Amino acid sequence: MRQVAVAVVLALCSTLAGADDLFDEGKKVFTEQAQPSCSICHTLGDAGSTGAIGPNLNELQPTEDQVLNALNGGIGVMPDFSETLSQEQMKAVAHYVATAVNR
Repeated sequence: MRQVAVAVVLALCSTLAGADDLFDEGKKVFTEQAQPSCSICHTLGDAGSTGAIGPNLNELQPTEDQVLNALNGGIGVMPDFSETLSQEQMKAVAHYVATAVNR
């Protein structure tokens, strides 16, 4: 029984570490790798960004799906990032934004 409990705890820790890695990767893409940088246009407290061109993400509180849809095709003046970011990078940004606005 003790071995099972230890295995469950280790599995949970591994999952949480993976989620943190995705969050960290998304933050890096949001603030540094996306061109133009997401932080130029958007306000997001966790990123320390105060952009005023796009919506304030703290107020909008988009879901991961909403962020992915915006990245894959653009919306309004926001460009389509599907040609400049990988699907993995876009998923990381979507996870980061949706998680950061709910902290």
